[in-house]
Amino acid sequence: MSATTQQVEEQSNSTDMSTAVELSEDQIYHLLQNERRRNVLRYLHDTEGQVSMRDIAEQVAAWENDSTVQSITSSERQRVYIPLYQSHLPKLDEEGVIEYDQSRGTVTKTETANVLYEYLEPTTTDDTTDNESDDEPTRWERYYLGASGLGATLLAGSTLGFSPFALLPHGSIGLAILGMFWTLTLGQRLA
Repeated sequence: MSATTQQVEEQSNSTDMSTAVELSEDQIYHLLQNERRRNVLRYLHDTEGQVSMRDIAEQVAAWENDSTVQSITSSERQRVYIPLYQSHLPKLDEEGVIEYDQSRGTVTKTETANVLYEYLEPTTTDDTTDNESDDEPTRWERYYLGASGLGATLLAGSTLGFSPFALLPHGSIGLAILGMFWTLTLGQRLA
């Protein structure tokens, strides 16, 4: 933790943050349309109390340059610091998302920031179970994969003239494959 961060944390914040400002969806999307403002909110997400604007600028510069805070250059830091100082932090302060003390160079998130986090963070639905991961195929993906394999087997067997498949007309095989996928789609939609 830098000396600046320690100094900022030692200063007490007497501001009441219990009331969140109501924002319209247009205001929310306007605030979140800029990547730097999103990165400021990302940085503030896990912080408590006042944070140094310099620390925010350093981390945002590191994210923008796919680097670490220790390896960013002074010019990279300045390219982020100036727009944050002049535009982005005052805008977030004006909308009640943060409390920005420009003269001290400190930022404190407000309860309104929590409203914006809902738009930044991916949400899980109630249908998602803990057993399912993004890498593991879902039940319906397995059904479609099985139907594809069965359809490919029927089509290949009919085309190559294998005995049980050669007796079936090509049109009926096509209809059977279409029926399998139609049934799966309907079943998934109703589930």
